[in-house]
Amino acid sequence: MNPSKPSAAPTVDLVAPADIERAVAVITLAFSADPMTRWTYPEPAQYLAMFPGLVRAFGGGAFGEGTAHHIADYAGVSVWLPPGKELDQAALEASLPQGREDEFAAVFEGMASYHPQEPHWYLPLIGVDPARHRNGYGGALLQHTLGQCDQDHVAAYLESSNPANIPLYQRHGFELLGTIQAGSSPPLFPMLRPAR
Repeated sequence: MNPSKPSAAPTVDLVAPADIERAVAVITLAFSADPMTRWTYPEPAQYLAMFPGLVRAFGGGAFGEGTAHHIADYAGVSVWLPPGKELDQAALEASLPQGREDEFAAVFEGMASYHPQEPHWYLPLIGVDPARHRNGYGGALLQHTLGQCDQDHVAAYLESSNPANIPLYQRHGFELLGTIQAGSSPPLFPMLRPAR
């Protein structure tokens, strides 16, 4: 074996129904230091107890539609909603802590104001296990579904909850649309990749 020869790129595979909890765990690890997520769930025990419910609420449609993917044996996971598939608002609201409903509602209102009206793929969640960062897994997960977007000539949309991730999304063709911020929340960055 030639040590200088790069290994084959890891494949992107569907999250199997039996592995949904494994996918939820990867995203939970990936978002453990995310500014918006930790504003929502500031206490560690609260985060670990409640955030998996938010992942299931955001990702439920993707798990059911076959549009949740993993890479490199669950080093990273992406959860996409295809055109026409909506979030489960009731499940989403049930996964949020009590006491800041007005601030959460204002953030969701801001998100709705940027959400495209045209058919699009929506990326509510993508994350890589922090122990496996810097291997190109996030970009490969993005590109997997963006290829489908391009094949179908459909836009892609996301909200980046961490400003550090904006350059990655921009490298994949996403354009920053603005900033969403309500009350004490950190900024959230809506981004659109126009249909190609």
